[in-house]
Amino acid sequence: MKKRNIALLALFAIAIAAVVVVPKLAGAGNQAASIPGGAPGAPGAIPPGSRTSGGPGGRAPGAAAATEFSVRTVVAERTTMQDYIETNGDVVVDSTVKVYPYVSGKLVSSKVSLGSRVAKGQAIAEIDPSTPGSAYTLNAVYAPIAGTVTSLPVSVGSTVSASTAIAEIGSIDELEVEARIPERYVGVLRVGLEASVSLEAYPGVAFAATVSSVSPIVDSTSRTKTIRLAFDRYDERVNAGMFAKIRLDTVSYPDALAVASGGVLQDSTGYYLFVVKDGSTVEKRRVETGADVDGLVEITDGLAEGEVVVVEGASVLADGARVKDISSPEAGK
Repeated sequence: MKKRNIALLALFAIAIAAVVVVPKLAGAGNQAASIPGGAPGAPGAIPPGSRTSGGPGGRAPGAAAATEFSVRTVVAERTTMQDYIETNGDVVVDSTVKVYPYVSGKLVSSKVSLGSRVAKGQAIAEIDPSTPGSAYTLNAVYAPIAGTVTSLPVSVGSTVSASTAIAEIGSIDELEVEARIPERYVGVLRVGLEASVSLEAYPGVAFAATVSSVSPIVDSTSRTKTIRLAFDRYDERVNAGMFAKIRLDTVSYPDALAVASGGVLQDSTGYYLFVVKDGSTVEKRRVETGADVDGLVEITDGLAEGEVVVVEGASVLADGARVKDISSPEAGK
Protein backbone atom coordinates (compact mmCIF):
# COMPACT_ATOMS: atom_id res chain seq x y z
CA MET A 1 0.00 0.00 0.00
CA LYS A 2 2.79 2.38 0.81
CA LYS A 3 4.56 1.57 -2.45
CA ARG A 4 1.41 2.53 -4.37
CA ASN A 5 1.19 5.91 -2.63
CA ILE A 6 4.84 6.60 -3.32
CA ALA A 7 4.31 5.91 -7.07
CA LEU A 8 1.35 8.28 -7.25
CA LEU A 9 3.34 11.06 -5.53
CA ALA A 10 6.19 10.59 -8.02
CA LEU A 11 3.84 10.93 -11.01
CA PHE A 12 2.26 14.04 -9.50
CA ALA A 13 5.72 15.67 -9.05
CA ILE A 14 6.68 14.95 -12.68
CA ALA A 15 3.47 16.58 -13.94
CA ILE A 16 4.12 19.76 -11.91
CA ALA A 17 7.68 19.96 -13.25
CA ALA A 18 6.43 19.72 -16.84
CA VAL A 19 3.96 22.57 -16.30
CA VAL A 20 6.64 24.87 -14.85
CA VAL A 21 9.74 24.08 -16.89
CA VAL A 22 8.45 23.59 -20.50
CA PRO A 23 6.95 27.14 -20.99
CA LYS A 24 10.22 28.72 -19.86
CA LEU A 25 12.20 26.76 -22.39
CA ALA A 26 9.75 27.74 -25.16
CA GLY A 27 9.98 31.43 -24.25
CA ALA A 28 13.75 31.34 -24.42
CA GLY A 29 13.59 29.86 -27.94
CA ASN A 30 11.17 32.52 -29.17
CA GLN A 31 13.37 35.29 -27.80
CA ALA A 32 16.35 33.99 -29.70
CA ALA A 33 14.35 33.73 -32.93
CA SER A 34 13.16 37.34 -32.68
CA ILE A 35 16.69 38.71 -33.02
CA PRO A 36 17.09 39.87 -36.74
CA GLY A 37 19.37 37.50 -38.55
CA GLY A 38 20.08 35.67 -35.29
CA ALA A 39 22.87 36.57 -32.91
CA PRO A 40 26.31 36.80 -34.53
CA GLY A 41 27.85 33.42 -34.50
CA ALA A 42 24.66 31.72 -33.42
CA PRO A 43 23.61 28.56 -35.25
CA GLY A 44 21.59 29.48 -38.43
CA ALA A 45 22.64 33.17 -38.39
CA ILE A 46 22.59 34.95 -41.83
CA PRO A 47 25.99 36.36 -42.71
CA PRO A 48 26.09 40.16 -43.23
CA GLY A 49 25.61 41.29 -46.94
CA SER A 50 23.86 38.10 -48.17
CA ARG A 51 20.29 38.03 -49.78
CA THR A 52 17.33 35.94 -48.86
CA SER A 53 15.87 33.55 -51.36
CA GLY A 54 13.12 36.07 -51.93
CA GLY A 55 15.50 38.47 -53.72
CA PRO A 56 16.93 41.87 -52.80
CA GLY A 57 15.71 43.16 -49.45
CA GLY A 58 14.21 39.79 -48.55
CA ARG A 59 11.08 40.26 -50.75
CA ALA A 60 8.92 37.25 -51.47
CA PRO A 61 9.52 35.41 -54.74
CA GLY A 62 7.61 37.03 -57.66
CA ALA A 63 6.97 40.34 -55.89
CA ALA A 64 9.59 42.13 -58.01
CA ALA A 65 7.86 41.26 -61.32
CA ALA A 66 4.65 43.06 -62.43
CA THR A 67 1.75 41.00 -63.80
CA GLU A 68 2.00 40.53 -67.58
CA PHE A 69 -1.06 39.70 -69.70
CA SER A 70 -0.92 37.73 -72.95
CA VAL A 71 -2.92 39.48 -75.68
CA ARG A 72 -3.44 39.50 -79.44
CA THR A 73 -3.35 42.72 -81.43
CA VAL A 74 -4.07 44.19 -84.86
CA VAL A 75 -2.90 47.32 -86.60
CA ALA A 76 -5.70 49.82 -87.22
CA GLU A 77 -6.08 50.12 -90.99
CA ARG A 78 -8.43 51.79 -93.44
CA THR A 79 -10.68 49.58 -95.53
CA THR A 80 -14.03 49.54 -97.33
CA MET A 81 -16.85 48.14 -95.22
CA GLN A 82 -19.80 46.82 -97.22
CA ASP A 83 -23.10 46.35 -95.38
CA TYR A 84 -25.61 43.90 -96.82
CA ILE A 85 -28.90 42.04 -96.35
CA GLU A 86 -29.22 38.27 -96.68
CA THR A 87 -32.62 36.90 -97.71
CA ASN A 88 -34.33 34.27 -99.86
CA GLY A 89 -36.41 34.51 -103.01
CA ASP A 90 -37.71 32.69 -106.09
CA VAL A 91 -36.66 32.80 -109.73
CA VAL A 92 -39.62 34.05 -111.74
CA VAL A 93 -40.32 34.91 -115.36
CA ASP A 94 -40.22 38.64 -115.98
CA SER A 95 -43.50 38.56 -117.92
CA THR A 96 -45.92 35.63 -118.16
CA VAL A 97 -49.18 35.54 -120.10
CA LYS A 98 -51.92 32.96 -119.81
CA VAL A 99 -53.52 31.93 -123.11
CA TYR A 100 -57.33 31.50 -123.32
CA PRO A 101 -59.46 30.17 -126.20
CA TYR A 102 -62.06 32.39 -127.86
CA VAL A 103 -64.82 29.77 -127.71
CA SER A 104 -65.89 26.83 -125.56
CA GLY A 105 -65.44 23.30 -126.81
CA LYS A 106 -63.03 20.38 -126.87
CA LEU A 107 -59.27 20.84 -127.08
CA VAL A 108 -58.55 18.62 -130.07
CA SER A 109 -54.88 19.46 -130.71
CA SER A 110 -51.86 21.18 -129.21
CA LYS A 111 -49.18 22.36 -131.60
CA VAL A 112 -46.56 23.15 -128.92
CA SER A 113 -44.87 21.43 -125.97
CA LEU A 114 -43.24 22.63 -122.76
CA GLY A 115 -40.21 24.72 -123.62
CA SER A 116 -41.30 25.47 -127.16
CA ARG A 117 -40.44 28.94 -128.40
CA VAL A 118 -43.33 30.67 -130.13
CA ALA A 119 -43.82 33.90 -132.04
CA LYS A 120 -46.54 36.41 -131.44
CA GLY A 121 -49.65 35.37 -133.41
CA GLN A 122 -48.52 31.76 -133.87
CA ALA A 123 -51.27 29.10 -133.61
CA ILE A 124 -50.61 26.90 -130.59
CA ALA A 125 -53.86 24.86 -130.28
CA GLU A 126 -57.24 24.09 -131.85
CA ILE A 127 -60.70 24.01 -130.27
CA ASP A 128 -63.68 22.13 -131.70
CA PRO A 129 -66.82 24.10 -130.71
CA SER A 130 -69.17 21.47 -132.21
CA THR A 131 -72.04 20.17 -130.14
CA PRO A 132 -74.19 17.06 -130.60
CA GLY A 133 -76.31 17.60 -133.73
CA SER A 134 -74.13 20.44 -135.07
CA ALA A 135 -70.68 20.74 -136.64
CA TYR A 136 -68.42 23.77 -136.66
CA THR A 137 -65.03 24.63 -138.05
CA LEU A 138 -62.06 24.15 -135.74
CA ASN A 139 -61.15 27.35 -133.89
CA ALA A 140 -57.42 28.14 -133.59
CA VAL A 141 -55.81 29.59 -130.44
CA TYR A 142 -52.96 32.07 -131.07
CA ALA A 143 -50.00 33.14 -128.90
CA PRO A 144 -50.56 36.70 -127.67
CA ILE A 145 -46.82 37.33 -127.16
CA ALA A 146 -43.50 35.90 -128.29
CA GLY A 147 -41.72 33.73 -125.75
CA THR A 148 -41.41 30.21 -124.39
CA VAL A 149 -44.22 27.90 -123.36
CA THR A 150 -43.82 27.48 -119.60
CA SER A 151 -47.04 25.61 -118.77
CA LEU A 152 -49.68 23.45 -120.48
CA PRO A 153 -52.27 22.88 -117.74
CA VAL A 154 -54.93 21.27 -119.99
CA SER A 155 -54.46 18.02 -121.89
CA VAL A 156 -55.78 17.28 -125.38
CA GLY A 157 -59.36 15.95 -125.25
CA SER A 158 -60.42 18.12 -122.35
CA THR A 159 -63.48 20.33 -122.54
CA VAL A 160 -62.60 23.99 -122.07
CA SER A 161 -64.36 27.33 -121.94
CA ALA A 162 -63.35 30.88 -122.72
CA SER A 163 -62.19 31.24 -119.12
CA THR A 164 -59.91 28.17 -119.16
CA ALA A 165 -56.20 28.85 -119.59
CA ILE A 166 -54.76 26.25 -121.94
CA ALA A 167 -51.14 27.50 -121.85
CA GLU A 168 -48.72 29.99 -120.30
CA ILE A 169 -46.08 31.81 -122.29
CA GLY A 170 -43.21 33.70 -120.75
CA SER A 171 -39.93 35.33 -121.66
CA ILE A 172 -37.44 33.00 -119.97
CA ASP A 173 -34.52 34.95 -121.39
CA GLU A 174 -35.40 37.67 -118.89
CA LEU A 175 -35.69 35.77 -115.64
CA GLU A 176 -35.78 37.71 -112.38
CA VAL A 177 -35.59 36.95 -108.67
CA GLU A 178 -38.47 38.07 -106.50
CA ALA A 179 -37.78 38.63 -102.80
CA ARG A 180 -39.53 40.17 -99.82
CA ILE A 181 -37.47 42.46 -97.60
CA PRO A 182 -38.42 43.11 -93.93
CA GLU A 183 -39.79 46.54 -93.16
CA ARG A 184 -36.80 47.54 -91.01
CA TYR A 185 -34.58 47.56 -94.13
CA VAL A 186 -36.82 49.50 -96.54
CA GLY A 187 -34.90 52.70 -95.91
CA VAL A 188 -31.87 51.41 -97.84
CA LEU A 189 -33.75 49.84 -100.77
CA ARG A 190 -33.42 51.41 -104.21
CA VAL A 191 -33.20 50.43 -107.86
CA GLY A 192 -29.63 49.69 -108.92
CA LEU A 193 -28.38 47.94 -105.78
CA GLU A 194 -26.06 45.06 -106.65
CA ALA A 195 -26.61 41.53 -105.41
CA SER A 196 -25.18 38.03 -105.52
CA VAL A 197 -27.59 35.14 -106.08
CA SER A 198 -26.83 31.48 -105.31
CA LEU A 199 -28.91 28.46 -106.29
CA GLU A 200 -29.05 25.11 -104.54
CA ALA A 201 -28.55 23.29 -107.85
CA TYR A 202 -25.13 24.96 -108.32
CA PRO A 203 -23.36 25.23 -104.94
CA GLY A 204 -20.46 27.65 -104.87
CA VAL A 205 -21.62 29.51 -108.00
CA ALA A 206 -22.63 33.17 -107.66
CA PHE A 207 -24.90 34.82 -110.22
CA ALA A 208 -24.68 38.61 -110.39
CA ALA A 209 -27.94 40.53 -110.30
CA THR A 210 -29.21 44.09 -109.89
CA VAL A 211 -32.38 45.43 -108.26
CA SER A 212 -34.71 46.29 -111.13
CA SER A 213 -37.82 47.35 -109.21
CA VAL A 214 -38.96 48.11 -105.66
CA SER A 215 -42.59 47.92 -104.61
CA PRO A 216 -44.00 51.29 -103.52
CA ILE A 217 -45.92 49.71 -100.61
CA VAL A 218 -45.22 47.59 -97.55
CA ASP A 219 -47.45 44.56 -97.14
CA SER A 220 -49.45 45.17 -93.95
CA THR A 221 -49.69 41.44 -93.18
CA SER A 222 -46.09 40.28 -93.66
CA ARG A 223 -44.50 43.69 -93.01
CA THR A 224 -42.29 43.25 -96.06
CA LYS A 225 -41.63 45.08 -99.31
CA THR A 226 -41.29 43.14 -102.56
CA ILE A 227 -38.29 43.73 -104.83
CA ARG A 228 -37.27 42.27 -108.19
CA LEU A 229 -33.69 41.56 -109.21
CA ALA A 230 -32.66 41.12 -112.85
CA PHE A 231 -29.72 38.85 -113.68
CA ASP A 232 -26.83 40.77 -115.20
CA ARG A 233 -26.46 38.16 -117.96
CA TYR A 234 -28.49 35.28 -119.34
CA ASP A 235 -27.47 31.83 -118.08
CA GLU A 236 -29.26 28.72 -119.27
CA ARG A 237 -28.60 27.04 -115.90
CA VAL A 238 -31.10 29.37 -114.23
CA ASN A 239 -34.69 28.17 -114.45
CA ALA A 240 -37.93 29.74 -113.39
CA GLY A 241 -39.20 28.35 -110.10
CA MET A 242 -35.76 27.82 -108.54
CA PHE A 243 -35.16 28.75 -104.89
CA ALA A 244 -32.61 31.53 -104.56
CA LYS A 245 -30.41 32.79 -101.73
CA ILE A 246 -29.62 36.48 -102.02
CA ARG A 247 -26.92 38.73 -100.63
CA LEU A 248 -27.99 42.29 -101.35
CA ASP A 249 -25.30 44.96 -100.93
CA THR A 250 -26.78 48.07 -99.34
CA VAL A 251 -24.57 50.76 -97.75
CA SER A 252 -20.84 51.07 -98.44
CA TYR A 253 -18.39 52.74 -96.04
CA PRO A 254 -15.23 53.53 -98.05
CA ASP A 255 -11.93 54.43 -96.38
CA ALA A 256 -13.21 53.45 -92.92
CA LEU A 257 -10.71 53.09 -90.06
CA ALA A 258 -11.75 49.76 -88.58
CA VAL A 259 -10.67 47.21 -85.97
CA ALA A 260 -12.01 43.82 -84.93
CA SER A 261 -15.11 44.10 -82.76
CA GLY A 262 -13.47 42.05 -79.99
CA GLY A 263 -11.21 44.99 -79.17
CA VAL A 264 -14.00 47.55 -78.68
CA LEU A 265 -15.45 47.51 -75.16
CA GLN A 266 -18.27 49.49 -73.58
CA ASP A 267 -19.04 50.83 -70.13
CA SER A 268 -21.52 53.32 -68.69
CA THR A 269 -19.72 56.29 -70.29
CA GLY A 270 -19.24 54.90 -73.80
CA TYR A 271 -16.84 52.88 -75.92
CA TYR A 272 -13.12 52.37 -75.34
CA LEU A 273 -10.21 50.19 -76.44
CA PHE A 274 -6.60 49.54 -75.42
CA VAL A 275 -3.72 50.83 -77.54
CA VAL A 276 -0.29 49.22 -77.13
CA LYS A 277 2.43 51.73 -76.27
CA ASP A 278 6.17 50.92 -76.60
CA GLY A 279 5.28 47.29 -77.24
CA SER A 280 4.84 46.40 -73.57
CA THR A 281 2.14 48.54 -71.92
CA VAL A 282 -1.34 49.62 -72.90
CA GLU A 283 -3.25 52.89 -72.82
CA LYS A 284 -7.02 52.94 -72.29
CA ARG A 285 -8.46 55.11 -75.07
CA ARG A 286 -12.00 56.51 -75.38
CA VAL A 287 -13.32 56.27 -78.96
CA GLU A 288 -16.37 57.01 -81.09
CA THR A 289 -17.73 54.20 -83.24
CA GLY A 290 -19.61 54.01 -86.53
CA ALA A 291 -20.72 51.06 -88.66
CA ASP A 292 -20.45 47.47 -87.43
CA VAL A 293 -20.14 44.96 -90.30
CA ASP A 294 -18.97 41.34 -90.28
CA GLY A 295 -16.92 41.60 -87.08
CA LEU A 296 -15.36 44.97 -87.95
CA VAL A 297 -16.20 48.20 -86.12
CA GLU A 298 -15.57 51.60 -87.67
CA ILE A 299 -13.70 54.02 -85.37
CA THR A 300 -14.67 57.59 -86.22
CA ASP A 301 -12.71 59.39 -83.47
CA GLY A 302 -10.03 58.63 -80.88
CA LEU A 303 -7.74 56.36 -82.92
CA ALA A 304 -5.12 56.97 -85.60
CA GLU A 305 -4.27 54.75 -88.55
CA GLY A 306 -1.32 52.46 -87.80
CA GLU A 307 -1.83 52.27 -84.03
CA VAL A 308 -1.74 48.79 -82.47
CA VAL A 309 -4.99 47.76 -80.77
CA VAL A 310 -5.62 44.82 -78.44
CA VAL A 311 -8.38 42.62 -79.87
CA GLU A 312 -8.12 39.52 -77.65
CA GLY A 313 -7.65 39.68 -73.89
CA ALA A 314 -8.75 43.30 -73.59
CA SER A 315 -11.49 42.58 -71.05
CA VAL A 316 -8.99 41.91 -68.21
CA LEU A 317 -6.76 44.94 -68.87
CA ALA A 318 -6.51 48.27 -67.13
CA ASP A 319 -4.80 51.49 -68.12
CA GLY A 320 -1.00 51.02 -67.93
CA ALA A 321 -1.11 47.21 -67.73
CA ARG A 322 1.91 45.27 -69.00
CA VAL A 323 1.19 42.98 -71.96
CA LYS A 324 2.88 40.34 -74.08
CA ASP A 325 1.74 40.24 -77.69
CA ILE A 326 1.29 36.62 -78.86
CA SER A 327 -0.29 37.49 -82.22
CA SER A 328 2.56 36.14 -84.36
CA PRO A 329 3.61 32.44 -84.34
CA GLU A 330 7.12 33.47 -83.28
CA ALA A 331 5.83 35.39 -80.24
CA GLY A 332 5.83 32.38 -77.93
CA LYS A 333 9.29 31.14 -78.99
